[in-house]
Amino acid sequence: MTEAIRLLLADDQALVRGALAALLELEPDLEVVAQVGRGDEVLVAAREAQAQVALLDVEMPGLDGLAVAAQLRAELPACRSLIVTTFGRPGYLRRAMEAGASGFVVKDTPAERLADAVRRVAAGLRVVDPALAAESLASGASPLTQRETEVLRVAARGGSVDEIARELRLSPGTVRNHLSAAIGKTGARNRADAAQAAAAQGWLL
Repeated sequence: MTEAIRLLLADDQALVRGALAALLELEPDLEVVAQVGRGDEVLVAAREAQAQVALLDVEMPGLDGLAVAAQLRAELPACRSLIVTTFGRPGYLRRAMEAGASGFVVKDTPAERLADAVRRVAAGLRVVDPALAAESLASGASPLTQRETEVLRVAARGGSVDEIARELRLSPGTVRNHLSAAIGKTGARNRADAAQAAAAQGWLL
């Protein structure tokens, strides 16, 4: 009998982690060897548990799942990353692949397909949700510059132009220029709509 594939689950919601663990443990060839609730705990836990595949949520405290995927690729390449997220956004998918993740699926993926995705990732293959892959190709990369992204990210929290300027150490005029450019690129009516549109595409993480 072949050894079970050793899995690490990283999700800040304990209920989600527990549900994923229960589903995956039903598979005779899969074993959950570690669970963490923060992105900055993944590397140490994966190394100690000798995990072969890390299932990563995107939005976690400490480090987000995309940063964790890049960290694992650089420091623990024996552990492959599979992004399992509620947020099926094209921008997240593109950035996950750039970060070195081996797979990207959404949390409502049927259990048998998720288990199959884990097996394929462990075997060195790439697995991507097909509908999301098509959407990602259609939407393309983010049109926002790095500074426009930073300005919109702060604007999404509801800050005024002066508050954004202070936080990013820019002049108010520069902030207005970046907001105007971002509004134009996203086809939005105002900065709140621009931030919402960019977040929906996964461009602000």
